This record gives sequence, structure tokens and C-alpha cells, in this order.
Amino acid sequence: MTAETTAADPTVLYAAHGAVALITLNRPQALNSFTRQMHKDLWAALDRAEADAAIRAIVLTGAGRGFCAGADLSEFDFEPGADLVQRADPGPVIEQAFNPTARRLVSLRMPVIAAVNGVAAGAGASVAMCCDIAIACGGASFIQAFSKIGLIPDAGSSWLLPQRVGMARALALAMTGDKLPAAQAKEWGLIWDVVEGGADECVAAAMALAQKLAAMPTRALVATRHLLRDGVLRDFPAQLDAERDTQSAMGKTHDYIEGVTAFLQKRPAQFRGE
Repeated sequence: MTAETTAADPTVLYAAHGAVALITLNRPQALNSFTRQMHKDLWAALDRAEADAAIRAIVLTGAGRGFCAGADLSEFDFEPGADLVQRADPGPVIEQAFNPTARRLVSLRMPVIAAVNGVAAGAGASVAMCCDIAIACGGASFIQAFSKIGLIPDAGSSWLLPQRVGMARALALAMTGDKLPAAQAKEWGLIWDVVEGGADECVAAAMALAQKLAAMPTRALVATRHLLRDGVLRDFPAQLDAERDTQSAMGKTHDYIEGVTAFLQKRPAQFRGE
């Protein structure tokens, strides 16, 4: 995972391991910062996973020593000129690239786990938070780097960060741009777990968890994601109604019938994700 890429190398790697797709951001020489092409390649990898009925979980990680450093600022046009402000406007790349990526990650038909193998900065931290579960290696860190260049948290961070760590911590992280080490990120609730060791151990732990989730009732897991994330937009009575309706929908699935039948028969359930 430390090899340098060239212009001919894919910016995103894809590998199927049984029921789990391992997707790797592959611009290690630039800490896997996003170009427009890398967004497109990531969407293609996600499409590939979703089109394969055998894939029931995804692990997203980065090549080399970083997870993702956000946007590749070298793609922005800062050449001097009268129209500099218009050319350097970050709005279009957010609308056309980062927002679609965030929307894709939170709407996948299967669980997605971030294996944060190093620094996750700017929109890279947003991408990690867009995943259902994040596991980091001990040397990883999370940086809301936007204030360092006169910008605001994007790619979902302004919504996700307060949900994860609370408003006081979110404001301080976003305003200072200070580094949040992995261990503290776990303590504060930003991520699920920290794995001792480096990138390989982090990915191995994420893959093991993904294999576990892939054997579970996939539709129920994804429905749980939507209920928990959308719950902040509802009042309590509306959430009770949403639980009722979603539970009724789950009651029509193969995995519900199989799960209860297996429980009554005192045998392991054989879930199909259907």
C-alpha cells in the first residue's frame, strides 16, 4: 500500500473478498486527496459493488500513509487574473463532486466501514463520517482543516460532526482546525474503534467487521442506518411512526422470517440479505 502511483494508475482500487468489497483510494503521493477523476472512479467502484448481489458490505480505505486529505487544491485555478474569484470558487466542485460522493456513501444498499489508515483531513474526515462505522489505526488523526484556508466544513461535516461529538467540541474542532488523534476521536464518539498497529492491522480489523456484517440481515442494517440518521429530523411521535412503518417493511423480508424461525428452532440463522 505504499507504492507510488503514476498518471496511468487507477485512482481507486477495487477488490472483492467474498461478500465484502475492499475499495482503496489510490493517490498515496497526495495523501489520497480528491481530484474530480477520483470522485468518478469512486462512484464507479460503488456502482460495481452495488451491482454485485454477492457483495453485502464495503470497506473503504486509503493507500499509503493517509486515508484522505480532502480536496486536491492543485485542481483549483488560482492563476492571477481579473476573474480569479470566479475561477477559484469551491462551490462547483462541492456541488458536482463532494456532495454526490457524500450522498452515495450514506445511501448505499449495504453497510460501509471506513478503515482510517492515517490522516483524514478536511473532506477526508467527512468521507470517514459518511461511512456507517469508522475504525482507525493508532497513528490516524482527524483534522477539520477548512478554517486554515478560509473555508467552512463541507461534504457533510457541518451536519455530521455535531451529531458525533456534540456542538461544543464540533465548534472548537472546526474553528481551530486542530488535529484530533485517533484515541481521542474514539473517546469523543467520532469513530467506533482504534486498532493497535498500522494500516494493515486497521484494514484487517475493518474487513473482519465487514465480514461479520455481511452475514447479517443487510436490509435491516441499512434500515437501521436510515432510522438513526434521519431521526434527528423528526420529533419523537414521528420517529415512532417511522419505526412502525420500517418494522412492518422488515417483517416482509426473508431474513426476518429466517431469523425468527432459526431462533425458535435453536439453530444459527442463514441470512441472505433479502
